[in-house]
Amino acid sequence: MSHFHFLDWAILAAYAAGLIWIGIFRLKDQSASQEEFILSGRRLSLGGFVATLVTTWYGAILGVGENTFLYGIQTWLIFALPYYGFALGYAIWIAPKIREKKFLSIPDHFRSTYGENAGIISALFITFLASPAPYILSMGILLQFLFGITLGVALLISTIFSVIYVWNGGFSAVVKTDILQFILMFVGFFLLIGFSWNEFGSPAVLINSIPESHLDPLGGNTAQYVLVWFFIAAWTFVDPGFYQRCAAAKSPETAKKGLLISIGFWAVFDCLTVLSGLYAVALIQTDQPLLSFPLLGTHILPIGIFGLFITGILATIMSTIDSLSLISAITFGRDILWRIQRPQTNSNPVPLVRKGLVIISFLSLFLAFAVPSVVGLFYIIGSVLIPGLILPFVITLWNEKISLSERLASLWIVTPVGVSLGWFGISQLSGQPFMGIEPFYPGMVISFLFLLFIIIRTNNGH
Repeated sequence: MSHFHFLDWAILAAYAAGLIWIGIFRLKDQSASQEEFILSGRRLSLGGFVATLVTTWYGAILGVGENTFLYGIQTWLIFALPYYGFALGYAIWIAPKIREKKFLSIPDHFRSTYGENAGIISALFITFLASPAPYILSMGILLQFLFGITLGVALLISTIFSVIYVWNGGFSAVVKTDILQFILMFVGFFLLIGFSWNEFGSPAVLINSIPESHLDPLGGNTAQYVLVWFFIAAWTFVDPGFYQRCAAAKSPETAKKGLLISIGFWAVFDCLTVLSGLYAVALIQTDQPLLSFPLLGTHILPIGIFGLFITGILATIMSTIDSLSLISAITFGRDILWRIQRPQTNSNPVPLVRKGLVIISFLSLFLAFAVPSVVGLFYIIGSVLIPGLILPFVITLWNEKISLSERLASLWIVTPVGVSLGWFGISQLSGQPFMGIEPFYPGMVISFLFLLFIIIRTNNGH
C-alpha cells in the first residue's frame, strides 16, 4: 500500500516484536495448573483487570466504523448505551457471586446446578458464543487492505499470530499483552480525532455538515431492530470474558471497581470511535464502509502517525482474538473434552485446552469464510445462542435449591436455541424476518416459558 512508508512499517514491526517478547519470552510456561493457566492464579490486579476487559470488548472495531459510516449515531445506541447498563448490573449483582462460587468457568455453574449433560451442552454453545471468528475476519480484512494479499491468507496469518503467544502463557499472556494494546488503541484514536478536527473542523461543525439521517437514533432502521440489540447486550451476563476476569480478580472488590472504571473507559472510547466514523462520512467517499477507519487514516494522517494509528486498530482487534481464542479453547478443551473423558481429580486439562486452541482456530476460520460480515456474525451468534444461556445461567447464581431434572434442564438450554436458529433459517430463506419478528425474540419467549413452568413446578413441590 503506497501510503504505508518505512516508518509506519517500523512501528508495526516493533508492536509485533513487543507482543512476542511479552507473550512468549517474558512468561514461563503457565501449564503447571489449570487455575494458573486459566485465571493466572486468581491474582489479577485492578490495572490489569481494566486493561484486559476494556481492550477485549472492542474487537469488532471495523464493524463499529462500518455501522457509523452507514447509520451514524445509531452505533452508540446499539453498541454502547445498553452495554453500560448491563455491565453496571454485572458489577453489582453477578461479579460478587462469581467469586463466592469459586468456579473456573460458566459451564461449571451449569454442571453444578443442572448436571453433567447440561454442563457439556452449555460449553458447546459458549464455544461458539466466544468464537473469535468476527474478529479474525476484521483483522484479515485489515491485513488484506494493508498488504494486498488474498483474504484467505490474511485470515490464516491473523489466526496464527494472534494465538501463538497464548499457547505458552495462557491468561497471563493475554493480560500482559492487553496492557500494551490498551495504550495503543486509545493513542491511535485520539490522534485520528485530532487530525480530523484539524482537517475538517470541530465536532460542532461536523454535526452541522453530515446528513440528517446520520443523526437519527434509529439510523433508518425499525425500532424492533434497534431494540433487539438492547437484548443482545444481555450477552454481557453470559460473556465468558467478563466471567474469566471477575473469577481471576484478586478480590470481589477488585472485580466490582474494575467493571465500574471500565465503563468509564468504554464511554470515552465509544465517543472517539463514533466521532471518527462521522468524520469519515464527511471526509471520504467509499463503497467499503468496513474500511472507513483505515481509509480516513490514509486520507489525513502523516507518515509515522498513520502507522501508529493502524497499529492501534490491530491492537484493538488482536486483544479480542487472543482472549476469545483462549476462552473458546478452555471451554472446548476443559469443559467438553476433559469432562467427557471423565478425568481423575489430579489430571491436568491444560494439554487438552491447547488442543482446543488449534481446533477453535480452524473453526473460527470456517465461520469467518461462511459469514463474511463482522456485524452479521455478531448479530447471528448473539440472536441464536443468548436465549438458551442467559436465564439458566442467572438462575445458577441465585437459586441453589432449584428442583430440576437433567433432561428438563438440557431442554431449557437447547430448545430456545433451536427455535431462534430455525426462525433465523426461515428468515434467511424469505429474505426478511419471519412474521416480521427478529429471531432473538421467539427464543427468549420460549426460555421465559420454561422458567415459568419450572417456578410453578418447584412451588408445587415437584
